Amino acid sequence: MAKKTRTRATTAGDNPRRPCPCGSGRRYKACHGAGDDVIVTRPFAGLAAECDLVAMREFLPSATAPLPLRDAGGRTVTLATVLPGASAALVRPDGEILLGMQVQTRSGDLSSDLARALTWGLAAEPGAALPVVGPGLAADPTRLQDVLDADAELDLTLHADFSWWSAEAEPSAEVSATLERANSAIVPTEPITADGVRAAYWVDTGTKAHLRWVRPEPEERLLAALARLHARGELGLGEDTRYAGAFRAHGLLVPVWDVDRDLHPKEWAGPAAAFAARLNAALGADAPLTDAERRARDALSGKQVTLR
Repeated sequence: MAKKTRTRATTAGDNPRRPCPCGSGRRYKACHGAGDDVIVTRPFAGLAAECDLVAMREFLPSATAPLPLRDAGGRTVTLATVLPGASAALVRPDGEILLGMQVQTRSGDLSSDLARALTWGLAAEPGAALPVVGPGLAADPTRLQDVLDADAELDLTLHADFSWWSAEAEPSAEVSATLERANSAIVPTEPITADGVRAAYWVDTGTKAHLRWVRPEPEERLLAALARLHARGELGLGEDTRYAGAFRAHGLLVPVWDVDRDLHPKEWAGPAAAFAARLNAALGADAPLTDAERRARDALSGKQVTLR
């Protein structure tokens, strides 16, 4: 896991020579202190929940998780993939705060956006909704790393639909129609649960089934380990599987495999655990890559795309 981000400073003008709270490693005055909307490529660095946060942002359809805050002031705060109207946050009538991950308009720092949406929720009246969080860190450099228990993972729940949107036992016709439209767009997704496996998900796109696995390692280190496995013919998850490539999202690499769509998602737990053991061994190797492994690394590099 990457080095933890420094805690925030009190004001934007306080010691502009200090490291920027976004974790870029640059001085504040040359980063967010310059007033520009700087892109933070790895917004959740330093958090044990980083991989789950990336999954919720990028490809989980309907999922929720209690947000492990250091101090919620007695309030219940729930992180969600998508909220009604693609809102950044909303407050239920009972005071529960919901924060949305998949919001179209964002600043260059997702961590800051979420922290600011949380601040809004703690002050908002029940029933209020926040459509979007504005750009920039200048007004408030608070980030998720400043308010979250950095060592806590997310206790994710994947839902088959969006019925959790409504707190009503019998929603109105308008709410029911909204739920029906949202439910029709859900791509079936299931978590892969096994020893040594975290943030891996089976996804059925309708024509193919994939296994997507968000990895916490730095890209070069992970790519070298995958290359070692590829050179030995150990990159697959078993019969009728194929390593399809990987995409980069928020500073992490997400390897993807094509898998047999006819098998139940739970049947991939064993193959995923076996692969995790092989990968951990490859990650621990410190010998230089062989010629065959370097060729494998080059081939794998050509199968990567950047989403964010």
